[in-house]
Amino acid sequence: MGETGNHNHDHSHNHNHNHQQPPSQSMAPPQPPPGSHLPMGAARGPIFQPQEQLTNLNYCIHSNPSWHQTCILGFQHYIVMLGTTILITNSVVPLMGGNRGDRARVIQGMLFMSGINTLIQTLIGSRLPVVMGPSYVYLIPIMSIISSNNTGNYDSEHQRFVHNIRTIQGSLIVSSFVSIILGFSKAWGNFTRLFSPVVIVPVVSLVGLGLFARGFALLANCVELGLPMLVLLVLVQQYAKRLHSRAHSILERYALLLCLGLIWAFAAILTAGGVYNRVKEQTKMSCRTDRSFLAPYAPWIKVPYPFQWGTPIFSAGSVFGMMGAALVSSAETTGTFYAAARLSGATPPPGHVLSRSIGWQGISMLLDGLFGSVVGSTASVENVGLLGLTHVGSRRVVQVSTAFMIFFSIFGKFGSFFASIPLPIFAAIYCVLYGIVAANGISFIQFTNNNSMRNMYVLGLSLFLGISIPYYFMSYTMTANHGPVNTGGAWFNDILNAVFSSPATVAMIVGTLLDITLEARDTAVDRGVPWWIPFQHRKGEVRNEEFYSLPLRINEFMPTRFIK
Repeated sequence: MGETGNHNHDHSHNHNHNHQQPPSQSMAPPQPPPGSHLPMGAARGPIFQPQEQLTNLNYCIHSNPSWHQTCILGFQHYIVMLGTTILITNSVVPLMGGNRGDRARVIQGMLFMSGINTLIQTLIGSRLPVVMGPSYVYLIPIMSIISSNNTGNYDSEHQRFVHNIRTIQGSLIVSSFVSIILGFSKAWGNFTRLFSPVVIVPVVSLVGLGLFARGFALLANCVELGLPMLVLLVLVQQYAKRLHSRAHSILERYALLLCLGLIWAFAAILTAGGVYNRVKEQTKMSCRTDRSFLAPYAPWIKVPYPFQWGTPIFSAGSVFGMMGAALVSSAETTGTFYAAARLSGATPPPGHVLSRSIGWQGISMLLDGLFGSVVGSTASVENVGLLGLTHVGSRRVVQVSTAFMIFFSIFGKFGSFFASIPLPIFAAIYCVLYGIVAANGISFIQFTNNNSMRNMYVLGLSLFLGISIPYYFMSYTMTANHGPVNTGGAWFNDILNAVFSSPATVAMIVGTLLDITLEARDTAVDRGVPWWIPFQHRKGEVRNEEFYSLPLRINEFMPTRFIK
């Protein structure tokens, strides 16, 4: 899919060319010819027409690079999602009582499930090139589980860890039915049909902006590695590629791997040279390449299997808290799907596709619980940003990346090698990738009336509250060790604290309520509804079938309620 220029519709302005002298000030300005309706300022510059699909992609959703390029790009997707996996594991497992060996096994299990869940979504779920990785939204109920289990009597810390992870397993298994029911009952798809482009803008934008704490704040833990990575990635990927035509496509697609390798080698040299021998322990953990401690404990070969930690423990309070996280995950995944569709050259996903994908995400959450993952899965925002960074939205690339996830989860010694990459290097990458997703959300505003004060009100309030409310909830939790909602019911607290700690979810709630209650019928055109409605139905837009139909003619064997 080649790059195309913007369409500039030139209009004739020859009605003044017969005048030899400019008109005097007393003369009335010339009138446009009858039937001409030029927007104000049209003569001063081009008018950029709205584009339902991005056209400046090198490869769209169903076009594929050569196999050797596909493998390299797939490996790049694996590396990008690895950072989030390590970060979540490092944050949660020690609090659960796990040792370094437990941490290695948890990472292996999460990588394995990410590969399986990504295959499910790309084959029979959303069909979008989206990596399904571990999610931060489950941390609130997980912290509640850890806190409630700390009061028990355990013979060892490892026993406490096993009890915690078995409780998490039971909670994931039961709460997975929230997504399964929402999806396969078509309830979620019907809900998303309430959206208009005015709602999509804050939801998709805050999917990226809401992760700002994993950007420069994490980078600053080792600024001598993170900042050079950020600057080098921008220089190489955006500026150096313009120096030579042959370097353009190479640096555009693989600059991330090149820069990561250089800064990783630089970090290894600093570590070996003793630069971090006399620094704070936090600096050592952030900067040194030998602080993952996974290589000695990771098994050479180990295939994750169901109930590897033991029989799941089912606790009512823990289950209800995890249900809130499942709802939030569905909301954030939906926003990520809209971003992925645009960055891969597809049309916005219809309601029946979103229902189908959320249903399969529930199945993935069920598998996460069976296999003993410490968190559930959601669509990886950083990997969607990578689609925009490389201009490659191929579905096959993401499917190939699952081979790397599964391989390195089974052969643990090899996977532990990449776990030595310092996390501030990943944070520098996320600064770019999250920004691309946020900007992609803003692009949906082109289908609305940008001069409507009503739209400005809905957008402004949704964006501001979508950032401000979660920031308050997260700041309060860090200070008080519990969320602002702190009633006698722990399950009730976890549900509300999880929902209102998610920027995309808050923006979805506020934006949808305002958009459907503030003069919705009278402002349908300003809201972009005529443009949006055809994409929400399978037969409303002929291109939907091209992008979202299931492979191997599976559509013909499915009940029609799941494909309309």
